[in-house]
Amino acid sequence: MIPVNEPLLNGNEEKYVRECVATGWISSEGQFIDRLEKMFAEFCGRRYGVAVCNGTAALEVALYAAGIRAGSRVIMPSFTIISCALAAIRLGAIPLLVDMEPATWCMDVEQAARLMPRTDVSAVMPVHIYGHPVNLDPLLAAGAKHNVAIIEDIAEAHGAEYLSEYRSPPQWKKCGSFGKVAAASFYANKIITTGEGGMVLTDDDEVLARARSYRNLCFGKLERFRHEDLGYNFRLSNLQAAVGVAQMERAAELVAKKRQIADWYHEELQAVAGVRLQPAMPWAHPVYWMMAVELSRDAGKKAVEVMEALKSYQIGTRPFFMGLHAQPVLRQYVEIADGGCPRTEAAYEYGFYLPSGIALTREQAHTVGEALKKVLRQ
Repeated sequence: MIPVNEPLLNGNEEKYVRECVATGWISSEGQFIDRLEKMFAEFCGRRYGVAVCNGTAALEVALYAAGIRAGSRVIMPSFTIISCALAAIRLGAIPLLVDMEPATWCMDVEQAARLMPRTDVSAVMPVHIYGHPVNLDPLLAAGAKHNVAIIEDIAEAHGAEYLSEYRSPPQWKKCGSFGKVAAASFYANKIITTGEGGMVLTDDDEVLARARSYRNLCFGKLERFRHEDLGYNFRLSNLQAAVGVAQMERAAELVAKKRQIADWYHEELQAVAGVRLQPAMPWAHPVYWMMAVELSRDAGKKAVEVMEALKSYQIGTRPFFMGLHAQPVLRQYVEIADGGCPRTEAAYEYGFYLPSGIALTREQAHTVGEALKKVLRQ
């Protein structure tokens, strides 16, 4: 079986975990937590990092730290994982869902920008889908004009870069370095992994203080066990951070491997009729977190059929996101922008992604490509 993801843990991961066990620093304090926060923040071009237990927690902490509270609208793409909506809902905020831009599968920034003048909108959450940056400049401009916070979700985009022309001169900057705050995931299928884990990134001292407080039960500053606000235990363990530090030591190598995997798949599939791969827009240096494909409507097959057929070749796949607007459990919690999300619905029907883990080999990519070609000919 070629799994959809397999991490590569061939650096100092075991050595650093053994050090944690040998010294007894296995909980939420220890040198590796501090090192990971500093390394990842520097990698993304930020002053501060706040390590948390997972990517979903990172989103909630980021929203809280940015001042999002009950009744606020948070604009986000419908085409994303449910974690984005949960983070807002747990704070009493309302996800305001927009459709996706079909070429990149990222959020429709023009639709989002049109909503930002609303007085009930407090934040917009650009989610860099499958490692391709959102076109951020329209959001940065509208956010500054209407006092709407930009809260990046970089779970799938460690190391991706965006060419921003919002401020002169134009410059390439890492995803995660824009806006008020950003949230990252270090789940096992992410480019940088700690197994489970996440990070909140900011340059703002007040945001930093709120993030640190919220992840640690909002203990009192003067009287530890006096709580003025509700917080949660969202701390990362030193054991997990040890894995992350070893990963960060090879961050450039891991990002390069993702791009190499993308090159392999482009060689295998670019000439295959009925298959569309995610492009690299002129203002983006993607990292191809997963090799996503979308079938042509003329191919006569939907994603679920092709995925089932690939399973018979011992090849793992994952479907595209079902839109948040279509999730039965979210109907009472979200607001859908005018026009609905038809492009999100179409992508869910025809899109899926192929094995793309860091440990993938060239031979495996060829095997996957050949199997997909066979399935499409059947």
